[in-house]
Amino acid sequence: MPNLETTSSKRRSHRGDLLAVLLLLAILAGLGWLWRHGRQPAPRAQSAPPAVHRVVPSLVVVERMPEAPVIAPAKEPESAPPAPLVAPMIASNLPPPVAPVVAPVVVPAFPRPVQNLLEAQIALARLGISPGSIDGAIGSQTRAALAVFQRLQNLVPTSGLDTNTQTLLKLQVPLLTDYVVTSNDLARLQPLGRTWLAKSRQSALDYETILQLVAEKAHSHPALIERLNPDTVWTDVHPGTVLKIPDVAYPEPADKAAFVVIHLSDRYLEAFGTDSNLLAHFPCSIGAKFDKRPVGELHVAVIAAHPNYTFDPAIFPESPEAQAIGHKLILPPGPKNPVGVAWIGLDKPGYGMHGTPAPEQIGHTGSHGCFRLANWDAEYLLKLAWIGMPVFIEP
Repeated sequence: MPNLETTSSKRRSHRGDLLAVLLLLAILAGLGWLWRHGRQPAPRAQSAPPAVHRVVPSLVVVERMPEAPVIAPAKEPESAPPAPLVAPMIASNLPPPVAPVVAPVVVPAFPRPVQNLLEAQIALARLGISPGSIDGAIGSQTRAALAVFQRLQNLVPTSGLDTNTQTLLKLQVPLLTDYVVTSNDLARLQPLGRTWLAKSRQSALDYETILQLVAEKAHSHPALIERLNPDTVWTDVHPGTVLKIPDVAYPEPADKAAFVVIHLSDRYLEAFGTDSNLLAHFPCSIGAKFDKRPVGELHVAVIAAHPNYTFDPAIFPESPEAQAIGHKLILPPGPKNPVGVAWIGLDKPGYGMHGTPAPEQIGHTGSHGCFRLANWDAEYLLKLAWIGMPVFIEP
């Protein structure tokens, strides 16, 4: 009979050996698995697509600009150059552009009261009340114009620019305007002959300088035009030159004048409407000799714009040149013609109202029996005059 204890002990020994073998096999299996996977090569990356000509800049990396929205660039044709993305990236770091600060333009309100004599002269002229050649200075013609305005406004005629006159005398539009010199302006300039014979041989008796031309257009003294344009070289003016001049225009007449009155002692001429309302006030020159100053009622007999002038030596007995010529001459038209740009003849032979080649001399005596006006005033009187219009000449 077998020994049971010995048999049991042997069984336990075989079981332990079996467990050890199994444990060893498990360890070996684990080591083999690790060895096999450790030697397996990493998966091969996919081959890159063929290179194209367009290069995408690296500046579109979002991590560098977390605050800026990422906008995918639009796909471009392969032939197009790469889009410049540097500028937008730099610009996004800058503050937004600031609009330049522009000082507000102060536009004076019109109408407004005049502030000085120059403004007063221009405001008066715009009403048809001429102060003579506009120069910004007080003189007899400006005083007479102020007195006319004061009477029209029922003010005491002080003939000065007092407070009440300033309040009522207003500028409706800005004082000055631009005048652009044209090629036609320059083409008409020519020297003026110094003798009657030389003048008769000219094509026209026109302006000698652009300063004369511009001054007459502005009803102004040439010295004022020079002051308003201190940088102008008057001997070197070209087409397109811009000049500052007074903005003066007489009111367009609605109708003809009813009559004209010439005041010899005060040396001014006035035109009135059918209701005896004042239409125009102009300084004028009168004959030096009392026997050349007719008094009473005359009438308009002839009206001519841009007339020629018949030089008669008999009218100039004091001129040695006239006596040497000994016969009549015909002088061509022009603003430097002896009667200027207008002739309004009266029904007394040899007498009339006309322009002058020297507007700055208006108001002085020296005319041979006629009534001289500045050319701009004579032109305006042409619009008011009519054949048969009464002209009353007062002492």
